[in-house]
Amino acid sequence: MSGVISGFTVIFLVVGLGYILGRTGALGDHASTTLARLVFFVCTPALLMHSLATSDLSVVFSPTLAVASVSALMMGLIYLIVARFWLRRPIPEVTIGALSASYVNSVNLGLPIAIFVLDDASFIAPLLLFQIVFYSPIALATLDLTALDSAHRGSVWKTIAVPLRNPILIGGVIGLALSLSGWTPPQAILEPADMLGQASVPLALLTFGLTLTGTTIFAKGESPRRDVAVASFLKAIVMPTLAYVVARWMFGMSGHDLFAQVVIAALPTAQNVLVYATRYGRGVVLARDTALITTVLSIPVIALIALLLA
Repeated sequence: MSGVISGFTVIFLVVGLGYILGRTGALGDHASTTLARLVFFVCTPALLMHSLATSDLSVVFSPTLAVASVSALMMGLIYLIVARFWLRRPIPEVTIGALSASYVNSVNLGLPIAIFVLDDASFIAPLLLFQIVFYSPIALATLDLTALDSAHRGSVWKTIAVPLRNPILIGGVIGLALSLSGWTPPQAILEPADMLGQASVPLALLTFGLTLTGTTIFAKGESPRRDVAVASFLKAIVMPTLAYVVARWMFGMSGHDLFAQVVIAALPTAQNVLVYATRYGRGVVLARDTALITTVLSIPVIALIALLLA
């Protein structure tokens, strides 16, 4: 338990520093955008490539992949049923809500928590690949077919191919290819990747702190409160509970492995969902408010999980 507290203390201090930098404007008006792009396009791909290239493939194709997949897909399905048949929402809003209820923040918070709380960044690799390779293409294809008019709609294959150009996915594929080949690149190649990868976590935490400034949840007259409440409840409470059930009784996990699966499932909604919502102009406030609420809720939820399972 002391290790978990120590890990969260490190995370909170760096996030707090990012918040202070954002409030004071010390890094300028576009700091969060610039740092986010640096993390997304350079540091995280380098971290994933180095981690996969120097680890056993069993780390990726492991029960973690199954637990994360089942948990996310079940949350998305439950939200779809509730939003479509009870709340009577159109398909684009249902899609954004389903992602809000199930798409995990695996970079900005997932990597730091995996490193400082779980002591192993490899727990995040299967989740990253599942979300980028499988989950995102399905969601984007659905949004392209339902949220855009015919004048702005691209081909289905072009839409599905968008996530495949994701730099994080490319870094993961390179790492997997190196691991499969059994060839270890020279240190002159691995060390720069390792150096850039190590910058991913602190920069992601600073970015997260920067994004917390100037935000308001449940803005009067704007927020679809019932949709946000359903998505937040599924993401923050039901998803980690389901992950516990699947990990323990379907895969027989216990100890640290079980703890890791539940913590990963308790991570808040990813900022990617807001990016998708903004891109298609549907469910923007739903994605924003759910991300903020689940981020706040994730702190006590993960602390409780640590108390019970760590």
